[in-house]
Amino acid sequence: MINMFSRKIGKERLNRVRSPLEQAASQFKKNKMAVIGLVIIIVLFAVAFFTIIIDFVTNDYIYNNYVINQNLVLRLAPPSASHIFGCDEFGRDLFMRILWGTKYSLFIGIGAILLAMFIGMPIGMVAGYYGGRTDNVIMRLMDVILAVPSMLLAMAIIAALGTSTVNLLIAMSVANIARFSRIARASVMTVKDNEFIEAARAIGANDMEILVKYIFPNAFSPNLVQFTLGIGNSILLVAGLSYLGLGVQPPSPEWGGNPYNSKNIYEGRMAYFSISRYVSCYICRRFQYAWRRAEGCNGSQAEKVGSEFIV
Repeated sequence: MINMFSRKIGKERLNRVRSPLEQAASQFKKNKMAVIGLVIIIVLFAVAFFTIIIDFVTNDYIYNNYVINQNLVLRLAPPSASHIFGCDEFGRDLFMRILWGTKYSLFIGIGAILLAMFIGMPIGMVAGYYGGRTDNVIMRLMDVILAVPSMLLAMAIIAALGTSTVNLLIAMSVANIARFSRIARASVMTVKDNEFIEAARAIGANDMEILVKYIFPNAFSPNLVQFTLGIGNSILLVAGLSYLGLGVQPPSPEWGGNPYNSKNIYEGRMAYFSISRYVSCYICRRFQYAWRRAEGCNGSQAEKVGSEFIV
């Protein structure tokens, strides 16, 4: 009786068709790296919103007194119980600045990609729908943008407009517009000659209605994938520009701006870091050479092994 009941339940589970959302969730749970990545993303967003709520509740008291307030008594203080990551050259707590810098890096990076997507998609849809000379002109402009590296193009735009958060968003958006335009164009070209588009024309729909109601839903999914992939690169671009002094300006905390503010401290020690690298490599090579000689290799063989070890 129990076996028959369990078989019946098993058949019912097999016969029940899972929804696409359930299938996606099941596949997602099986991918451990994807789950770990989701946890990291949730933690970052939680930290960002948590800092925003703290600033709102305390009326920026913690931000003003612990994040940007200078205390030269604690200049370059080492890590301790009260300052987990230590303090920077102005005596500001590095751990607090990293926490409060999360919202700058996340929201600027996501905002720039969103702006690029909502500007690039209409451009690509128009190019793919009309084709001909319109397509050639728009795509050649996009090729010019793609020919310039994103970092270099953003640096040029910021140098022309000036350093500010708004100009940073504009520069990063322009650097990513071409990717969304080309993806939207390809999506439009695959569906613009389908039967449902011809049916829409037959019932009197104009070009704007066709683009918005029928083509946009088909072109949005590929761009959504590109949006998720571009967030990480956008955050790295924000940090890189801030490190070069072209992004978020001090005293505002930002992941790339924190090392930029401290780089002058280590300029006098860079020679030490460079020399120590070569010294350590030389010591390792000589140690490997002596070890192989002790094992019975001749000098040329030991030198060859040492060279391969270094490379």
